[in-house]
Amino acid sequence: MRMNEKYSCLPDEDKGIHIINIRAIEDIGYVQHESTLLNSLSRNPDADCKYGLYFRDGKRKVDYILVYHYKKSSAGRTLARRIHHNDSSARSTKQDQPLPGKGVHLEMENEPHVDYHEDDKRFRREEYEGNLMEAGLELERDEDTKIHGVGFVKIHAPWNVLCREAEFLKLKMPTKKVYEINQTHGLLKKINSVIQKITEPIQPKVAEHKPQTVKRLSYPFSREKQHLFDLSDRDSFFDSKTRSTIVYEILKRTTCTKAKYSMGITSLLANGVYSAAYPLHDGDYEGENVEPNDRKLLCEEWASYGVFYKYQPIDLVRKYFGEKIGLYFAWLGVYTQMLIPASIVGIIVFLYGCATVDENIPSMEMCDQRNNITMCPLCDRTCSYWKMSSACATARASHLFDNPATVFFSVFMALWAATFMEHWKRKQMRLNYRWDLTGFEEEEDHPRAEYEAKVLEKSLRREYKHKETDKEKLTWKDRFPAYFTNFVGIIFMVGLTFAIVFGVIIYRISTAAALAISSTPSGRSSVRVTVTATAVIINLVVIIILDEVYGCIARWLTQIEVPKTDKNFEERLIFKAFLLKFVNAYTPIFYVAFFKGRFVGRPGDYVYIFHSFRMEECAPGGCLMELCIQLSIIMLGKQLIQNNLFEIGIPKMKKFIRYMKLKRQRSLDHEEHVKKKQRYEVDYNLEPFAGLTPEYMEMIIQFGFVTLFVASFPLAPLFALLNNIIEIRLDAKKFVTELRRPVAVRAKDIGIWYNILRGIGKLAVIINAFVISFTSDFIPRLVYLYMYSENGTMHGFVNHTLSSFNVSDFQAGTAPNDPMDLGYEVQICRYKDYREPPWSENKYDISKDFWAVLAARLAFVIVFQNLVMFMSDFVDWIIPDIPKDISQQIHKEKVLMVEVFMREEQGKLQMLETWKDKDMKKGENCNSHSPKISRSHSGSLSSCHSYPVDV
Repeated sequence: MRMNEKYSCLPDEDKGIHIINIRAIEDIGYVQHESTLLNSLSRNPDADCKYGLYFRDGKRKVDYILVYHYKKSSAGRTLARRIHHNDSSARSTKQDQPLPGKGVHLEMENEPHVDYHEDDKRFRREEYEGNLMEAGLELERDEDTKIHGVGFVKIHAPWNVLCREAEFLKLKMPTKKVYEINQTHGLLKKINSVIQKITEPIQPKVAEHKPQTVKRLSYPFSREKQHLFDLSDRDSFFDSKTRSTIVYEILKRTTCTKAKYSMGITSLLANGVYSAAYPLHDGDYEGENVEPNDRKLLCEEWASYGVFYKYQPIDLVRKYFGEKIGLYFAWLGVYTQMLIPASIVGIIVFLYGCATVDENIPSMEMCDQRNNITMCPLCDRTCSYWKMSSACATARASHLFDNPATVFFSVFMALWAATFMEHWKRKQMRLNYRWDLTGFEEEEDHPRAEYEAKVLEKSLRREYKHKETDKEKLTWKDRFPAYFTNFVGIIFMVGLTFAIVFGVIIYRISTAAALAISSTPSGRSSVRVTVTATAVIINLVVIIILDEVYGCIARWLTQIEVPKTDKNFEERLIFKAFLLKFVNAYTPIFYVAFFKGRFVGRPGDYVYIFHSFRMEECAPGGCLMELCIQLSIIMLGKQLIQNNLFEIGIPKMKKFIRYMKLKRQRSLDHEEHVKKKQRYEVDYNLEPFAGLTPEYMEMIIQFGFVTLFVASFPLAPLFALLNNIIEIRLDAKKFVTELRRPVAVRAKDIGIWYNILRGIGKLAVIINAFVISFTSDFIPRLVYLYMYSENGTMHGFVNHTLSSFNVSDFQAGTAPNDPMDLGYEVQICRYKDYREPPWSENKYDISKDFWAVLAARLAFVIVFQNLVMFMSDFVDWIIPDIPKDISQQIHKEKVLMVEVFMREEQGKLQMLETWKDKDMKKGENCNSHSPKISRSHSGSLSSCHSYPVDV
């Protein structure tokens, strides 16, 4: 089809006249006829094309938009205003330019010389868009927009192109064949019906979410087998998501080769030839006279906080955004549902701790002032002796999280993680069946723009040196500097995280000493809590800042590697970002859980940092309470500040900045306010889609908080559940209202994230084993109860865990400045450790009790780890990955498809046999009457013999 036939709306005799020449005639004062003016005023051309959803003819749907910047003189804008006032149809003519860039070129003939780069970009656009037209796409340009200096190219894929590309992409499309889905019978059917009635109020009111009893048989589209498909409505056979996917594949495949540089759409975007490329949203989502569309339905039934209690319309999400985004929200929904039982059990464990806190003998002994246990100073010189009963509140609070129920909860959460992974695999298979993704295999993607540029640079160097033109590719030698930079960069970033944690440790030690000097006697008891809380807040602020920094650094490190495809780029970026953010988020927690209080030394022989700061000690009740504070503040702070406030605030701020820029530009064109924005103009002002990596990353980090240290914070699943209920609607609102519509991507799973989740689940078993055995007092209590207790109770446990120290053995200059602070002279003070008393022959040496407890701790780690791993693997083995009904349905589909083709072949054979019989009969009739026919009807003989040829 010729260009002018596609785009020009001129009479047939004038089709040789180029629309750009018409614009030149406008510039010299051409005025249209009065009748044309009246016709243009009586109809609104914007309404005919549904404000940008269709071409100017109102028939061809806009499937994709390319955006570019161009320079436009003030004289040209003045002339455009004059034409707009004189003739409202001028806009229609101006929008329907047949070839991109030509109009701009002629407008600039009377302007000063434009720089070379602008000309080069325009030439590239002309060649690229010409190649798109050769590929069968239809284009239409609009430069008369409310956004100054921005032009839009509208792309439409006609039916023949859609069919051709659907066959290339092997898209499964529904056929005419309909079959019944196997239904449950008996008791299961009754249970399902009861469940459906109970859950009916929380089901979204969308057609796609209703339970289906029949399903259309799907088959990869083929132009030769179009009779298999229901093509009664060609306009809706390929939905908008599929159409945009097909156009995007053509855009990636089509290249322009000016200056010996093959550039697809990704390269053109990277080099600024185009500034954006995106499919259009289906329409507005709010307003009085908005036509019903999927976007509006998603906004009402999914992207609203008022429907937080409802299930997600996953099928509609997939229909609008594609399989990859649909799988993300399906996974997030399954994860959130699975958090409900975990939250309930966590609340029960916490309530058990609250109910038994008054019956806990060790905390009662610590709070009993009659015991009169005098503890050794927490710091040198400035700190004095203190009573153990002053730490009563900390000991009672520790029991809330350090009780026998937490061990059960750790085992439960390990099995929960395994069950969650298996449940998701089954859900994923159901979605694959429902979305016709069974048998789908991802093909290798097109090379990235940066990779092509690097290969071109390498080939030019080699051609210059050796005069060879063989096709080049990047080898490990080419990437070695990038790999070395990646290694050094990651090591440096991990070291930076450790250094910051070490700095916070110094802050805690120095602040504790300073507060001990200045605080009143009543305030000294709260020194530990004050220091812990402030240090955790500092850690939180640093984690949030470094998270953003590490995200940018991970992207830069991945870019310099120059991965070949987008999939390779995404996987490498995910690995680096996860590694850095994991270390950043969990290093302070690992320190409190496994290192704090382990390398303190003892009174008279403390371990010092920089010869002046003593290492921190755990509270008499253990470090588990402090670990709980650290975990809860970091987890809640990250979720509240980073995940929610940043996700709401930053897009709103960017949107406001874009609005102010556009408002400043529109102030130059006052008459532009009367025109309603086109759909592609509105979508251009939205935020570009940046991928799902940030969304997955915050959920994976949260999954780590829920599973890795759950023994110290049983309420973590509850806070994660509350956050995710908001997160789902927040992400949904962002996708529907704040972002440009992403290109639909087919995917059958969540990719590398599944492996990361499995790795975290396995690591959680090991970490919880060490937390229970080394951080909590669970193992020392068991050892005391079964080895040292005289009456089989926990009475005397606190005294058993404390060692004695003679104050005369203090090193010079380390004894308290005020030894009489408690009102009496202290000769023996106590400290938490398993060491020999000062009256022993090997005084202050590690006692036998220490080795007994250590052996029990290591034995518990080994038993717990292997037992829970075995139970997790057993859950993994006993639950099949593919549900039985789904495997039956897949098999049924294969059988039905074979039957369809067999019937088709039989029909063809019968038809051929019928034709042969008719041919033989007609041949006999022709032979018996051939003399007469040849004389009187000379054409009859030829028609008899031509019939088989026609067949």
